[in-house]
Amino acid sequence: MQIEEGAIVSGKVTGLTDFGAFVELEGGKTGMIHISEVAPNYVKDIKEHLKVGQEVKAKVITVSPEGKISLSIRKLADQPKEKE
Repeated sequence: MQIEEGAIVSGKVTGLTDFGAFVELEGGKTGMIHISEVAPNYVKDIKEHLKVGQEVKAKVITVSPEGKISLSIRKLADQPKEKE
């Protein structure tokens, strides 16, 4: 599966650090959600928002030439709602 900037992806949180969360995506790829991209407000402790094993949806912010995938839950919340 090709992961592109701007795509909405689903995955499972596999690890938490002081600076963010690692998420296993489809195809065995791993992305990272920086602590500043977890919620629209300031996040002091990421463990108050995410836990290992949790399923999350996130927006792909960047994919580096080395294949590092940066994700954002906050930017997903900023998306305009689809009109019915």
